[in-house]
Amino acid sequence: MDMKRINAGKLRAIGYDTKERTLRVEFDDGSAIDYANVGSEIWKRFSTSGAAWSFYRDNIEEEFAGTRGRAAVASQRAELDALFGGAEAPKKPNPLDALFGSPDEDKS
Repeated sequence: MDMKRINAGKLRAIGYDTKERTLRVEFDDGSAIDYANVGSEIWKRFSTSGAAWSFYRDNIEEEFAGTRGRAAVASQRAELDALFGGAEAPKKPNPLDALFGSPDEDKS
């Protein structure tokens, strides 16, 4: 499913699978909701709305059953949060440590 990046209220990305009639909504906290049986006309109106957050609240959130999940960008968000003062990012191994040793190793 192709996702369209948006910045409206708490929405960060939206996407629609025409074949499955599934609408995916991703939020700024990394969560996502998939809505089943959404018609293409709703998707068209939602994806072109000038007020996507309001459209979502009025026409999708209350009208369709959703399944909660996580957005694929959650791990990227954690790294950005760590970089800019948010939560701590997962520590990645430095490939040079294998050659020269880790800075945490005792050199005595």
